[in-house]
Amino acid sequence: MTTPNPVTPSAQLPDEPATPARETKGLSQGAIVRKRFIGNTAALVSIIVFVFIFILAFSSIGFAGVPGWWKYNHTQFSETINGGRPTFVHLFNWGEHPFGQDRIGRDYFAMTMRGTQQSIMIMFVIGGVGGFLGVVVGAVSGYFRGWIESVLMRVVDIIIIIPLLILAAVLGRIAGDKVQGNMATIALGVFIGLVIWTGLSRLVRGEFLSLREREFVDAARIAGASNSRIIFKHILPNAVGVIIVNVTLLMSAAILLETGLSYLGLGVKAPDVSLGSLISNNQEAFSTRPWLFWFPGLFIVVICLSINFIGDGLRDAFDPRQKKFNAARAKDRSAHGSATAAPAATTTTAP
Repeated sequence: MTTPNPVTPSAQLPDEPATPARETKGLSQGAIVRKRFIGNTAALVSIIVFVFIFILAFSSIGFAGVPGWWKYNHTQFSETINGGRPTFVHLFNWGEHPFGQDRIGRDYFAMTMRGTQQSIMIMFVIGGVGGFLGVVVGAVSGYFRGWIESVLMRVVDIIIIIPLLILAAVLGRIAGDKVQGNMATIALGVFIGLVIWTGLSRLVRGEFLSLREREFVDAARIAGASNSRIIFKHILPNAVGVIIVNVTLLMSAAILLETGLSYLGLGVKAPDVSLGSLISNNQEAFSTRPWLFWFPGLFIVVICLSINFIGDGLRDAFDPRQKKFNAARAKDRSAHGSATAAPAATTTTAP
């Protein structure tokens, strides 16, 4: 007769979720979110980079009548130095024109900072307007279903079939003809935000369709909670991971859309500038004065990457279903499983 040699429970490794539970025990929800976000290195570095760019752009040349610390602005002309080439040497020696000068002698650092201001303003306006509309329409249609869902989804379908670039170009042209300056930038962001929310609304609707059938929603209904309370207090916090990631993607896509509109001459109008218009206006100088193309392009790439990494970090911090993969722990568990497989398979022969 043979009997298996059992593995003692003490030899087994603890389950993976036990460690996160111990780490967050006794902490408030806000403290847990902060702890998770700070633990995400890429998100933390990205938010530092984005804050640095934001402060540099809005403090260097000033904003809304408040003067900045840089000696030039984006409309000021000066004598061309060294053929307009960048004078930046190192962090403590910027020279007269660190990013160089354009063909008519304007300081390109000031112009790039003004373009960064415009892109950041448009990004936040589009993210706010588009995110609000997408979340509200998706939440209402996914929760109430029926004729409300049918009407809202048909509106979404109508907007989707119209090419986004054409619709944004028409609305951007209307915004540019009505107002000027910073208000024109805000109006452009609002108009683009009114047409860019459709993808987000579909994702939020799908998330609400899934969450509305969960037990905690049934418990809230039995307890007498109103529909608005169930939507905003129970379902929405559980969908925040999907919402945050897609709003940040929306914001980074907004910069690229504004860049495309400005490249076509339908975005920010002269004498104001944006990162897209700087690239468009200097595309012919790519082979002779490449710095006129690379500096605004570099800021576009860095801002978009920073926003995406920040969104990923916020998703991991807010969504309780997200767990950080621990390679060392997984390796230990695999090695332990291999080590205990052989003893578990041994047999003893009864006399």
